[in-house]
Amino acid sequence: MSGLKCSEMGNWDIIVDSTAIPSEKYATQEFQNFFRQATGITLPIHETKETSFNHVYIGENSALKENNLKIDVSTLGEESFQVTVRKDFIAIVGGKPRGTLYGVYQFLEDELGIRFLTYDHTHVPDCSKLEIPFGEYTYKPPFIFRWSYYAENSKHPEFAACLRVNTVTTDEKLGGKTAQHLISHSFHLLVPFSKYGKEHPEYYALVDGVRDTNTAGAGPQPCVTNPDVIKIAAESAIRIIKEHPGIKNISVSQADTDRYCRCGRCQNINQREGSPMGSQLTFMNAVAEQVEKAYPDVKVGTLAYWFTRKPPKNVRPRHNVQIQLCSIECCTLHPIDDPNCPRNREFCRDVDEWSKICDDIWIWNYNTNFAAYDLPFPNLRSIGPNVRYFLRKKVKGVFMQANGNGTSGELSDLRNYLISRMLWNPNLDDQKLIVEFVQLHYKTAAQPILEYISMLHDNAEKLGVHPGCFPKPEEVGLNPEVARKALEYFDKALKLASDEEARARVEKASICAYRAMIKAGEPMTKDDSSLS
Repeated sequence: MSGLKCSEMGNWDIIVDSTAIPSEKYATQEFQNFFRQATGITLPIHETKETSFNHVYIGENSALKENNLKIDVSTLGEESFQVTVRKDFIAIVGGKPRGTLYGVYQFLEDELGIRFLTYDHTHVPDCSKLEIPFGEYTYKPPFIFRWSYYAENSKHPEFAACLRVNTVTTDEKLGGKTAQHLISHSFHLLVPFSKYGKEHPEYYALVDGVRDTNTAGAGPQPCVTNPDVIKIAAESAIRIIKEHPGIKNISVSQADTDRYCRCGRCQNINQREGSPMGSQLTFMNAVAEQVEKAYPDVKVGTLAYWFTRKPPKNVRPRHNVQIQLCSIECCTLHPIDDPNCPRNREFCRDVDEWSKICDDIWIWNYNTNFAAYDLPFPNLRSIGPNVRYFLRKKVKGVFMQANGNGTSGELSDLRNYLISRMLWNPNLDDQKLIVEFVQLHYKTAAQPILEYISMLHDNAEKLGVHPGCFPKPEEVGLNPEVARKALEYFDKALKLASDEEARARVEKASICAYRAMIKAGEPMTKDDSSLS
């Protein structure tokens, strides 16, 4: 026998240690629930075993040594795990706090074929005749920070845990979230204008000869060469770390405005370094030095964004500084490393240059049309290659920004599934994941939706457009003909929907086609005869 037959597991049970942490106990319940759905067999849960065989061990357990299985959990980190399948036991053991839970979800996917598609749709196949192969494997996720920025994850943290998005909840049952925090705009929190602006205008950026008072974009920017600003920012960062014990990084980063300081001191550094990042990174290093004295294990992160994305010529980040590059200027249709895409070349050069001087690189990537979330957006062929590019560049964390404030963006369910699974395992086939999701989620209506996706991307590639993340309809290739075709595909899908559930899913997906008709279709006319 080459595997374990599910049909012969009726007398098995699940063993979880009495000292198991909340996420391990929850993992046990999840295994029991999904195994029952897939096989029809309910495995009882015990803390101790009466026999030496026919057990599913979830989490660390001293009884595993009797089966000649020694696992040093301390070497597995927070999220790594080992899965072992033998003729008389299964063991899923991971690091704390999320490793075992994530190992269970991986087992359910790999061995039972379960797919966590949306928060209200989990595909569970019939596994009553399935044979689970014997073997053993260990997995360590390559990114320690994974955020598919969709409201479906933040509103449904249990679903986010299934997809192994580790940034949305502090719930111990779900393993909590990574102690690494998003590197984002934070100067306004460290040196708040409301506190210092009136008495100390010199703390803030000199722009066109005047101290800036514009608070748009969480501004104004500080004067990063002012010694008092450095001192205040460092003290604020240290205070925040003290108030949040256990965090592993703190964001010290620019406001979302290009009104950076042009005073003599700042300008001298920037001109010498060939980039406004010269003064910013000098400031960062000074703050990071003070943070290290108080918290040597906490990193200080900053954005390489907009005017600071280009690295300075000579200033180098301290060993406790993280650099998060933002791809806001990049083309969203083509992969970032596509050598034939002129819009992406400079970003790749900057990533290469930063990688030479910093070993803690993070990425902020953009995956939606911020001008119109529900307008067709042809980026489904670039998501997978982009994640694999980040992996090759040894990036440690990835924030994939999308329409995190809603659930009705164009094919948002599909994108969330695709992004989350690629961040967890960049070696998956992204195009197969797209087909898998569409076929499982839309069932008999799948084919027209797949044809819509192909048409949308083929059209944009043929036209040679290079859309960013705020594109107008024509910049993603939309015109009256494409809008009409999109509506026809979804109309066909609605007719093919096999039940009300599938129809509702298609109706949600079709919003983008109606928006395309409104924004890029032929002018609509009123049929007066309908009023008589």
